[in-house]
Amino acid sequence: MKNIVVTYKSHYGTTKQYAQWIAEELGATLLERKEATPAELQKYDLVIHGGGLYASGILGIDLVVKNPINNLIVFTVGMANPETTDYTEIVHKNIPEGLREKTKVFHLRGGMDYGKLSLPHRGMMAMMKKMTIDKKAEAELTDEDIAFKDSYGGNVHFIDRASIAPLIQYAQEL
Repeated sequence: MKNIVVTYKSHYGTTKQYAQWIAEELGATLLERKEATPAELQKYDLVIHGGGLYASGILGIDLVVKNPINNLIVFTVGMANPETTDYTEIVHKNIPEGLREKTKVFHLRGGMDYGKLSLPHRGMMAMMKKMTIDKKAEAELTDEDIAFKDSYGGNVHFIDRASIAPLIQYAQEL
C-alpha cells in the first residue's frame, strides 16, 4: 500500500499520540476526524481510523462506517488491558456486519488523568465505579476491576509505542 491515511478522534490525547506514531511509521497522511471528509478518504488505498473508547462507543467511527472504504483498519484506545478484554460487543455495536468481515481491528491501551477529565466524563467514571466496583464483594473483583479501583481518581498511563507493531506489520503486508 502506498497511499495511506490515518484518521483519529481523541478527547485527551492518547489516541492522537498513537495515530501520530502509526502515521510516522507508515509514512502516512495524518488527519484529525474533523478534518477528514468522505471525499478525502477516497484518495487513499488504505484508511486507518483510531478512536478512543467511551461508553462502548468508538469516537469518530461514523466517518469510516458510513462511507465505502475498500481497505480499512480500526484501532481503539481504552483503559482496559487488550490482552484480557473481550471487545466483541464493542466491535459489533460500532462496525456493521458487512463491514466487520473486511475490517481489521486492533485494541491499544491508553491512559487517564482524572484531573483533566471533563465534568461529564468524571461523572461517567463515578457512575461506572458505583454501578460495578462498589457493588461487588472484594472476592468478586476481577483484575480489571482492581486496576480500575486502584487508579480511580489518579493519573495512569499505559500508552506504549511498541504496542502498534502488530498494526504496522499488518498494514505493511496489505
